[in-house]
Amino acid sequence: MKFPESELAHQLLDGLVGIELGGAAHNAFGLETWNVDRLTPDDPQTAMYVASQIEMCGEVMRIDVVSFGDRLPFADKSLDFVVNSHVVEHFYDPMSAIDEWARVARRYIFIICPQRDAAATDVGLPLTPLAEHRSRYAEPIETKIATDWHHSRWTAQSFHAMCEAFGYDVTHIEDPDAKVGNGFTIVIDLQANPARMAARRYRRKARSAVTLAKQRIRR
Repeated sequence: MKFPESELAHQLLDGLVGIELGGAAHNAFGLETWNVDRLTPDDPQTAMYVASQIEMCGEVMRIDVVSFGDRLPFADKSLDFVVNSHVVEHFYDPMSAIDEWARVARRYIFIICPQRDAAATDVGLPLTPLAEHRSRYAEPIETKIATDWHHSRWTAQSFHAMCEAFGYDVTHIEDPDAKVGNGFTIVIDLQANPARMAARRYRRKARSAVTLAKQRIRR
């Protein structure tokens, strides 16, 4: 069985070229993308995900680029979009990841995020407040947690508020998403407000310069 493709993704992204992060054969978008994953299919840590794809549809999506999703090996603005489904919650610092996606993409960031209780392990846990995401964003990169569990929980409204608080323009929301239905869709248009994005890029570069300077001092 394969889940339906997203009509909204086709509406916005057809004719463009981008990357998908953590793609799966049973949940493909059907877009012009390279699939990026942090591990190869033969890595023992991916066994559960490979088995799930085979069980669902009898095939495994090819991994085109092996890379961490928040440290991508692409030049600035070299892609049209970044798309992912049920991935952003795996980043301890999701806004730094979104910053990285905005660095490589020219047009859109298309995210499907699970509902706050879509996973059994999230049931009963509180939403992650904006203040917590601000705190994680400010942490030195070497202290950020790198694990595969769910680090955050949102509603569509709280995710939207987080993006807006960090200077990103959300132009489309689907709640629930029209693909699998156990999440919500957030679309960030990177060209909706050029002045705002220019200021965002300036702050990101300044932050990177400060981080580099601190690393040199520690050495």
